[in-house]
Order: sequence, then structure tokens, then C-alpha cells
Amino acid sequence: MNVYDAERMADILAPVGYVLTDTPDDADLVILNTCHIREKAAEKVYSDLGRVRRIKSARVETEPMMIAVAGCVAQAEGEEILKRAPYVDMVFGPQTYHRLPEMVARAHRLAGAVLETDFPVESKFDFLPQPSAKGRTSAFLTVQEGCDKFCTFCVVPYTRGAEFSRPVDQVISEARGLAAAGVREITLLGQNVNNYHGNTGGCADWSLGRLIAELGDINGLDRIRYTTSYPADVDKALIAAHRDVPALMPYLHLPVQSGSDRVLKAMNRRHTADDYRRLVANLRAARPDLALSTDLIVGFPGESDRDFQDTMDLVAEIGFVGAYSFKYSPRPGTPAAIMESQVDEAVKKNRLAALQELLSLQQSKFNSACVGNELDVLLDGHGRHSGQLIGRSPFMQAVHVSAPSDLIGSIVTLRIDEAHPNSLAASVPEKWKTQRAIA
Repeated sequence: MNVYDAERMADILAPVGYVLTDTPDDADLVILNTCHIREKAAEKVYSDLGRVRRIKSARVETEPMMIAVAGCVAQAEGEEILKRAPYVDMVFGPQTYHRLPEMVARAHRLAGAVLETDFPVESKFDFLPQPSAKGRTSAFLTVQEGCDKFCTFCVVPYTRGAEFSRPVDQVISEARGLAAAGVREITLLGQNVNNYHGNTGGCADWSLGRLIAELGDINGLDRIRYTTSYPADVDKALIAAHRDVPALMPYLHLPVQSGSDRVLKAMNRRHTADDYRRLVANLRAARPDLALSTDLIVGFPGESDRDFQDTMDLVAEIGFVGAYSFKYSPRPGTPAAIMESQVDEAVKKNRLAALQELLSLQQSKFNSACVGNELDVLLDGHGRHSGQLIGRSPFMQAVHVSAPSDLIGSIVTLRIDEAHPNSLAASVPEKWKTQRAIA
């Protein structure tokens, strides 16, 4: 979602004369778009600010630079940022960036910094231009923001606010515009995307499943994905979409966080381990080739050896093709941060290593099982080597192939020849080469 937000910031600044640059050295405005999910991500902001400050200081007499901090760290720590980094010109949260041109103008006029961290009454999406997607084959599309679940480890409800679903017509219009610009694949975004309930202006709210079915009929839009899901909010309509909508890819990121019911309850997750197992079974019954990835936290306060083993058992049973796995990181202001029985860092480290070893084996096994098969790959750019292109399989694997550049933007059936830990190597089947030559 931060990628989507950053792209929209560029779109909204374009009419007032800003263009993107590849390096901060010659930028007039540097925006750090931040994440507050983990302590490491938040602290990195201040490290990056120090590096940008040196560039700004060197340019005081020539071409002045402005520095802005956006996103969730800005929302949570706005005043603290200005105390620790008084050279910052603007601090604004993720719900206010539609006001960027106004903030830039104010920052030029004021002697002090601009601070915008109040949640506005209006929706930012009502003020954003159509995304500029020319030359891109895939794009993000935010359909839902915020979260009302209040997991005890998570800051999202405090930094992104209450759940909000964009109107159906707005989402469909943006999707059609992306497809018309050449985008072949969209990923629908939301902190709790599968609780989407978009208003249609009089009719009953649409679920995510119904929205996906509608988007699947857009000409030129060949692939649809969505993230991130909350297991308890996966409904029958969404499961049916996995069965009935060909454009919906057979890959789902479905965070479970823990395999221990005791820990899940302490996390305020609204599902048990068995609920998750039943949901996965229903999804796989609808789409047998469905590949799953997940989020996992080890070392949550009070997590015992038995609790951790429950997580290992669940992972072994489900089989994931990828995962984001982390040591628990206390976030200020969340209930878990003040819970008793915080787990020792050394224990967290050992548990994470064991978990990641199992997850790596599962990913490698899945990748190896693809060797010898043919997969449809959306080629979207050049690889690291001359004559090499890179794309994504239906299962989100990175795929490398030696092929001509004019295939960028195409969905090509490739034969998988080799499996690597984080990617696949492929070649163009002879039969496809012949068909292409005839065509």
C-alpha cells in the first residue's frame, strides 16, 4: 500500500511541476514514505533522514531542498519527528497526502514545519487524479483502508484509522483506466481487503468477491490479485470467486500469525488454528491449485515452547509457498507492548531460525515441483543479464527467461527448466516459438 500511496503522491504533484528523479541529490523535494509495523522499520526513518539532511545542508546556498516524512511513522510520531529532526519541512499521515500541493505551498511560506496528522473528514480518494500507468504491465489499486480488528500487536488501526471501503464505481473506473493504459494485472489492496463492502449508490454493498467478478470482465485485464486478507472475513462469495473467475490468480496471502489458539486469543485474532485449517480446505476445494503464503510472528508475549510447536505443526500441515515471518516487535501504544511474560530475544531468534528453515524448505519444494511444467508468465521487465526478461508466474514466483524485448507486457507460456530458492529459470517452448514465427 505504501507503493500505491507513493505513486499517487507523484501523480498529485505532477500538475504543480514536480517530476520523479532517481536520486535525492538533485531533488527539490524528498518524501520518505514510512511504515510503522515493526520497530526496525520505524528507526530506519531517522537513519535515512540523517543521510538526506547532509544533502540538504550542502545545497542551502544553491538549490534549497525540502524534506517530508509521510506514512504511518509520520502519523504515529509526527511531533517526535520534528523534535528529533527539526530540519524536516513537512510531516503528514497516509490519509492527508491529497493535500500535498497545498502543504508544499505552505512549507515555502512558513518559517516552521507543516504538520498534518489529523484524520480528515473527506476521503483522499475523492481528490486523487487517475493513476498514470503508461508503460506498466501491473499496478496496485487500493480498494479498502484501515482496520477495526485491533490485534494486540498491531498499530494499523491507530495509524490508518477505521475501515473504509471505496465506492464500487470509483474502483471500477480506476481499474478500467489502468487496463486502457496497458496494465494486464492489478493487485487490490487493503489492510483488511476481504472485508471490502463498497457502496454502489443505493443498492446493497458489494463484497470483495462480487467486485472481483465484475473486474474480471474488464477487457484487457487478465490477472487479479488481492492482499492482505483477514481469515475470519473470507466469505462464501470470495471462495466462489476463486472457483469462478479465471482472472483471479491461484495465489493467496492469508496471514495466520500463530498456530497456537492460546496465542491467537492473546493477539485478539478472531479465528482459531482449526478455523484456519477449515478455511484453507474450503479454498483448496474451490481452487485445487491454490498456493498460499502467510504472516507469522514468533515470540509473542507468553508464547511457550508448546505454543511455538503448534505453529510449526500448522505450517508443516498447511504447506506455504512463501511467508513473512518475524520476531515479535513491541509497538508503542499497543496492548501487547505492556503484556507480561515478554519472550527473551535469544529465544525469539532461535524460534525464528527454526521456522524460517521449515518455510524455506516448503518454498524450495514448491519451486522444484514446477520444473518441467509450463506456466503462463506475465513478462514485465528486463533481467540482470543481457537478453534476459523477468516476469511473474500465476503463483507470484519471479521467472527469468532469455527472450526478445518485444515480449515485455505479454503473458507467455514458458517451460520451467530450473528452480532456485527465490525464482525460476525458464525457456520458450519450441511449439510456441513455431506458432509465434507463423503468426
